[in-house]
Amino acid sequence: MKATVYSIDGKEARTMELDDAVFGLPVNEDLIWYAINNELANKRLGTACTKDRGEVHGSNAKPYKQKGTGRARRGDKKSPLLVGGGTIFGPKPRDFSYSIPKKAKRLALKTILSLKAQSQTLMVVEDFSIESGKTGELARTLNNFGPPGRTVIVLKDDDPMLKRAAANIPWLSYLSYNRLRAHDLFYGRRVLLLETAAKNLSAFYGEGGAAKEAGA
Repeated sequence: MKATVYSIDGKEARTMELDDAVFGLPVNEDLIWYAINNELANKRLGTACTKDRGEVHGSNAKPYKQKGTGRARRGDKKSPLLVGGGTIFGPKPRDFSYSIPKKAKRLALKTILSLKAQSQTLMVVEDFSIESGKTGELARTLNNFGPPGRTVIVLKDDDPMLKRAAANIPWLSYLSYNRLRAHDLFYGRRVLLLETAAKNLSAFYGEGGAAKEAGA
């Protein structure tokens, strides 16, 4: 499929061919949901912790005698039925992460890229960098592509200065072409794909890249 390449000024410069194996696939909503939920589960800390009656600090002595008071029987003050006692079936630290098949994750990412290309929320932009690392310079560049909003930049490589400039823009996320995140891509209202990153994506996620990974 053909896509328009925009200059850094936000003007149409030329067209380029995008790989249909990456940007022209039918949308698979179930697979997208599967990949996003996997990422969210893997980000959960799972550090919530409560104390049961055996862990609460307190005396093990009976608060009053077993019989003759007319009151309910009490073993100790750490009973879950009393204020300050333990918690019944409370949360404990656990690991929520799980893995999904690599082929499913790759297909989900390609499906999201295809969805963005078909909905015209993906823009191919000429390669640029922020040599000064200044947030203001990057913000002025992004204004050429539309009003501020949830934006994702797909980088061609590890660009520390551009990442530094993007760190202070709350509505901007940056991803390397070989380390995409389904959640950020799917919920990004605008995806700015650097021209070299588009070529790298075709090589990395296309048929050649899949065959190379399978061989490895």
